[in-house]
Amino acid sequence: MNFTENMMSGARNSQCNSSNTGSSISETSISSQQQQPPPPPPPQPILSRYESQKRRDWNTFGQYLKNHKPPLVLSRCSGAHILEFLRYLDQFGKTKVHNNTCPFYGHPQIPASCPCPLKQAWGSLDALIGRLRAAFEENGGRSEVNPFGARAVRLYLREVRDTQAKARGIAYEKKKRKKPQQKQETQVMLEELDCNRVNSVVASNENLVMGGSSDARNSMIPLSVLN
Repeated sequence: MNFTENMMSGARNSQCNSSNTGSSISETSISSQQQQPPPPPPPQPILSRYESQKRRDWNTFGQYLKNHKPPLVLSRCSGAHILEFLRYLDQFGKTKVHNNTCPFYGHPQIPASCPCPLKQAWGSLDALIGRLRAAFEENGGRSEVNPFGARAVRLYLREVRDTQAKARGIAYEKKKRKKPQQKQETQVMLEELDCNRVNSVVASNENLVMGGSSDARNSMIPLSVLN
């Protein structure tokens, strides 16, 4: 009986030790999981210069809508509001635009200062409208109601371009696209191949005609034999 009791007590002790060991292992694993640092956030994609500028312009326009009196909502913006925004930006311009009465009107380089106002350059406004027009559609706006593509905005930009061109003596002309040299060379090669093909066809036809006439002469029977 003593031996049996000793065996049973030993079994109980081993079970207690195994349970204690299992609990300690589980507690250790839980504590180790709790101590593990969270995974780092995924890296954000690097924006291009154009995308970064477009985002800044969109945020600036949104701030302008909030500060407007009364506040404006994007869904209610029209071409008139965009023109008001462009005129508002003129106070931050750095381009000298001469008045008609200025002695330096039409001169690209002025020898002295003048009291003419500083405005936004036409190129800057044109690029700004292009970025905002794309940002409007990327943020859920429909292209058919895009206020940045309104006809009034296009006419205003054209007027600013012509006015600044005359006032500053700078001609804004679109650069004509030149065909790549490779395309020109390919076109010349194709033309030469067509000419060679036509010449070969003409030469083969002439040979056929000449050969046919000689065969006909050879097949003719002399008159002296028949007579």
